[in-house]
Amino acid sequence: MVIAGAAAAPCRPRSARYAEKGYPSYAEPDSRRAPRWRNDGGGRANHPESRRGRKRGHGVSAEAAAVKVEPAILQVEEAVAQEHGRKRRLTGAAANVTAVGKAFPLIEDAEDEVASTGGGADERGGGKSWRLRVKETLRAFSSNYLHFVQEEQRRAEFVMQDLKAFKLLKRQIPSEYGRTMTLAKQHVKRGPNGSTRGRKPKGCNNQVNDNYQEAKRASKRPDLKALKKMQESGAVLYREKMIGHLPGIDVGDQFYSRAEMVALGIHSHWLKGIDYMGMKYRDKKGCEDFTFPLATCIVLSGVYEDDLDNANEIIYTGQGGNNLLGNRRQITAQTLLYGNLALKNSKDNGNPVRVIRGHVEKSSYSGKVYTYDGLYKVVGCWAEKGVQGHLVFKYRLKRLEGQPPLTTSQVLFTRGNVPMPISELPGLVCTDISNGQENFPIPATNLVDNPPVPPSGFMYSKSLQIPEHIKIPIDKIGCNCSGDCSTSEHCLCAKRNGSDLPYVSTQRKNANRNVEPKAVVYECGTNCTCHCNCVNRTSQQGLKYRLEVFKTESKGWGVRTWDTILPGALICEYTGVLRRTTEVEGFLENNYIFDIDCLQTIKGLDGREQRADSELHIASLHSERDLEACQAPEYCIDAGSVGNIARFINHSCQPNLFIQCVLSSHSDIKLAKIMLVAADTIPPFQELSYDYGYHLDSVTGADGQIVKLACHCGAPDCRKRLY
Repeated sequence: MVIAGAAAAPCRPRSARYAEKGYPSYAEPDSRRAPRWRNDGGGRANHPESRRGRKRGHGVSAEAAAVKVEPAILQVEEAVAQEHGRKRRLTGAAANVTAVGKAFPLIEDAEDEVASTGGGADERGGGKSWRLRVKETLRAFSSNYLHFVQEEQRRAEFVMQDLKAFKLLKRQIPSEYGRTMTLAKQHVKRGPNGSTRGRKPKGCNNQVNDNYQEAKRASKRPDLKALKKMQESGAVLYREKMIGHLPGIDVGDQFYSRAEMVALGIHSHWLKGIDYMGMKYRDKKGCEDFTFPLATCIVLSGVYEDDLDNANEIIYTGQGGNNLLGNRRQITAQTLLYGNLALKNSKDNGNPVRVIRGHVEKSSYSGKVYTYDGLYKVVGCWAEKGVQGHLVFKYRLKRLEGQPPLTTSQVLFTRGNVPMPISELPGLVCTDISNGQENFPIPATNLVDNPPVPPSGFMYSKSLQIPEHIKIPIDKIGCNCSGDCSTSEHCLCAKRNGSDLPYVSTQRKNANRNVEPKAVVYECGTNCTCHCNCVNRTSQQGLKYRLEVFKTESKGWGVRTWDTILPGALICEYTGVLRRTTEVEGFLENNYIFDIDCLQTIKGLDGREQRADSELHIASLHSERDLEACQAPEYCIDAGSVGNIARFINHSCQPNLFIQCVLSSHSDIKLAKIMLVAADTIPPFQELSYDYGYHLDSVTGADGQIVKLACHCGAPDCRKRLY
């Protein structure tokens, strides 16, 4: 939690400002509110020029001029120069670069420019980097996907309930003679000889059959429904097909379904393996000399039995003729049309082709993970009889030089394996900082200090400590559901959340996920009759992922995951000692105080941006005193001497977590539980981070001068300063 230079100025974490859709607004950092330092008497931190005061600084907002850049259709591999952690800006002097024998116009990858994507939707960019736009597009897809997962589960549950009801009616229906006859016998029409063979029941029995077929019907895929919604709303990032690298998508980036790739535009079809530019691109500027169709991207995932993957060289089987049953069998001959012809033309034209490899991955909701492995050149093309004796087209592709090294080899995904047992971890200084309190041990490692030392000066507690003088109200409201609330038609807790439950249960075991960031989440509590493992008790079920505390080079202690964490997954609660904000005014050396400012966020006070469902909760605040609340939070969480793993999670200007307020045992928003939730797909060994929400130029010294603290988060969109 300690950031380089933290000793020179107060740098405690605080609740991140809620931006639109729950994520910080990186494009306008100067709009952030000032942090509330704790000393009215002018007490100082370690440096005399830094003063803790309630004065809020108002930084001057500087809006960067956004330069519109019309996208070219084609681009090639560029030499990526790293300068201060950013890509080299391409200028007009580099408008054309010769690669693989031909010149392809490049797309400018300006670090501060707004580039139009597919028809000039510049308002979507807002001065953000391409990398951030990729992340936001994937977040939008994930939220839509979870909404449709919830919708599909609800549909299937209602159909099954109807089916059970009709089956019950079918068993017993009294006839006019007082006997019990089946529904089928009552409505069946007999033949001339009295036989019922071959006759179908009518009336209600037809309805039973219809519902049975509806229940058996293959569910509509939520990922494709989410993709369709994004396409219809124009939310796809790259709408026009392009050749070469796409800005913001780097070699080694991973995607957890083909629909995610389509949402970005790196591969435009969720099923076909070859993506290509069709004949409509013939008249585009810069494309007059090319033969179309022209391949832009291929997905290599082991579907065809004739494929051969040797990492830097691929023998790729064309598309068509596969039975699509997963057994890789070719059942008909392929033809030199569509994608097959596009790959042949790419060989003749000499344009590079993006290659994406798919691998089996249990942590993915689609069962696979797809990795972008860079640009390849088609160097050969021929037709031959395949393993099953049918004609197939083969293509030899070689990887272009000068790209980052591959993270895949022969369609097998390789990543660092966690040493087992934990005692074998390099730099291990503590086997479990939680002392057995959590569902998994949390080791701590230190490869920075010499000699290495463990984190110290605090007592681990997985639950919030509540002093005797603070009284927590008891909620008398509860649902009457049995089992899981997700199967209930009239759940009171769902109504308190707007109509739907805030969580959805996905295919992965115990992997409940928050559908979208909300102003506040109402969970089931002590007065609810549902099961303890109800999906609406997700935050109460403890740690679900293996985490590690590790010493960083410039930010003190940090936290990283050993597991893949999907968007919407709850990581942990921010625990400590619950205090009134007036009690911590003199805590000059405590950098772990977290304001519970959910009420101020709901009301949009002090520059906070409201979430979409804030109006719903404003009307239901439990007392008139809440409606008249001042801008300052009344309570905070002090994790200085008592806390859990959340106290070690660092700040980032481009975080992978967000803050979610949760209520379960009571309804007082001023005392809401603070949960950290995954905003993105977080792969193993990536550091966890959230935005501390500081306002630039908000801290002044004893001389009245603004105190500045550098940020070392290393994000592409780093604001360079914490405050």
